[in-house]
Parts: sequence; structure tokens; C-alpha cells
Amino acid sequence: MVTTAIFPSRYVQGKGALTTHLPQELAALGHKALILQDPVVHNTYRDTVATALHGVIEFDIEVFSSECSDEEIARISARAQEIGADVIVGMGGGKTLDTAKATGASLRLPIAVVPTLASTDAPCSSLVVIYTPEGQFKRYLMIPRNPTLVLVDSSIIAAAPVRFLVSGIGDALATWFEAEDCRIKGAGNMTTRPGPMTAFELARFCYTTLMRYGRLAKLACEQHQVTPALEHVIEANTLLSGLGFESGGLAAAHAIHNGLTVLPATHKYWHGEKVAFGTLAMLMLTDRAPELIEEVYQFCEDIGLPTTLADIGLAGVSDDELLAVARASCQTGETMHNEPFTITPEAVQAALRAADAVGQARKKIDLAG
Repeated sequence: MVTTAIFPSRYVQGKGALTTHLPQELAALGHKALILQDPVVHNTYRDTVATALHGVIEFDIEVFSSECSDEEIARISARAQEIGADVIVGMGGGKTLDTAKATGASLRLPIAVVPTLASTDAPCSSLVVIYTPEGQFKRYLMIPRNPTLVLVDSSIIAAAPVRFLVSGIGDALATWFEAEDCRIKGAGNMTTRPGPMTAFELARFCYTTLMRYGRLAKLACEQHQVTPALEHVIEANTLLSGLGFESGGLAAAHAIHNGLTVLPATHKYWHGEKVAFGTLAMLMLTDRAPELIEEVYQFCEDIGLPTTLADIGLAGVSDDELLAVARASCQTGETMHNEPFTITPEAVQAALRAADAVGQARKKIDLAG
């Protein structure tokens, strides 16, 4: 059997890395950088970046238009060619980073990403999500190579609202369970080939890191302080989960997340929050040990991730609505089919109800106590 894993070329993380290490890292990649920043990052960090890079590498800063669309990718690509850029940098949230990744890939230039949030595991991956200019999902794009550089300044992550970190933990929480089921089945990862043992062990390490440091990291982030625990969880959310999902594989939790999006009431909740509840449903669906289920519920409660349908906007959801979610999660091409046994929409619907019932029962016990 041939296995395949894919990784970013370099991963740099630490407090102050934006000013202490980004200049030398970019200078090693090229002579002139086009830096794409989202509007919030532009207002907050434009001068910091300009001061750090001055005299080290030439650069031009562009402001992201708000959607990772074909039109925006074409605009940034044209600007990069106009100024003679030989390295593309994305700084901000997921759509900004995806636009930089797609631009760099289209021009065959080195790609550097500087995430300012630890809310998903996307920065290290070769996956790009393309939207219309109006914000509607259009297609997935797999670029030929992962980013050349991923640089995370932990002080920037700590300065953001804690909900971003917690959402990233919710996304990363699924990584080991999904990778493990892909391993058992021999299912393909994002390359379509099975992952190597390295990917599965990294996915497991992601889970144990979250269990060990997640609570401490949340408390530190609430105070906007960088601590070793926060550093560990930033790494788990960004690097370990990114490697684990891309080279290990996705399965039921993300398929359930995708199914949940058919109900408009869930749209105001973040990706990682819905993945977290999808993970709880996956544990029911795949008959995980009761002790493990208890551990995951307790962890979600401790850090504020959803444990009931009401927590993701679905209080009073009907059986027909949940069946629609289940059918969407089981449609052809979904990662639900990476599970090592056949899954039916009815089984997913039952798992969603069961996960909700456990969450509700635990909340009643807490209130009574």
C-alpha cells in the first residue's frame, strides 16, 4: 500500500514572531513580497509589519476585499505581476489566507501565511475554499503544494477574543477520531491516498494536547496572556490538527458539520463550534467507549463548546429537519463514507438526538447540583 503525507515547508510560532522572525523568513523566500491583509489586520498591524520589514525585503501591502473569489484571486495576481512580487504573503483570517494561497499557486510563487486567529486548522493545508463575490460557496481548490511558510505570532492570537481559540479547539477535537476511523478503513486523506502512521500519531497527539492544556489555554487567552499552555494549544489547533486532518483524513464529524449547514439557524455559529457537536454525535454513531464520551463532554463543558442542539441554534428542531441534516451528511462524496462501516441517514439522525439528550441531561445535573 502506498501512503502519502503533505506538510508546509516551515512552521514558525512564538510570541513576537511577526517582528522578530517574519523579516528573515520572507527574505529567504524572495526579494519582493506582496502582502495581502484583511481590513482589521491592516488597520491594526500595517505599521508594525512595515517597520519590521523595512530595509530587509521590498514589499507592497494590499487590502483583502472580503471574499476568496476567482475575481479577487485574479486581482491580487495581476497586482503581484505588476509590482514584480516573487513571494505572496497572506495575513489575517481564513479567506485572506486562502486567497494568498490560491494567488501564490497560480503564479507558481512561494506562499507565506500569517494567521491572526487560531480558530481553524486551515493555515497549514493545501485546501482553498472558493466563494462567489457575494459570499456563496463555489468550489474547493487543492493547490499543488502546501504553504512554504506558516508563521504564527502567539501574542496576536492571545489578543483576539477567546471565542476564536475555543472554536479552533472544537475543530481540532475531531482530528484524532476522524483520522483513526480513516486508518481503520484505509480511507484516503486529502491526497486521496491513505495516510502514513506519522499522520495518525500526530492526530492522536493533537487530542492529548487539547485534553492536557485546553482549559489552561482558554484561561490564559481570556486574560490575553501568552503562556506555555496557550502555545501548546495554538500549535495543536494550527499545526497538529492541520497535519492530522490533511494527511490522516476526515470522516463523520465534518460530514455532520456540513449537514448542519442546511439549516439556516446554524449559520451564525462558527465552523469549530458545529464540528464540536458533530464530534459528539460521531462518538455516539461509532460506539466509542462510555469513558471516552464522558471525557469529551466534560471537556466541551469546561471550555464552552456546544453539547446540545440548542447550543448551535437548533432548540426545538424537528425530526424532519434533523433527517435533512443527516441525509446531507451522507450524500455522495461526503467524508461520512470514510467511516469503516456503512452509515445511514437514520443512524446519523439517531446519533444527533442521542448526543443532544446526553448534553441536556448533563446540564440538568449541573443545575440541580
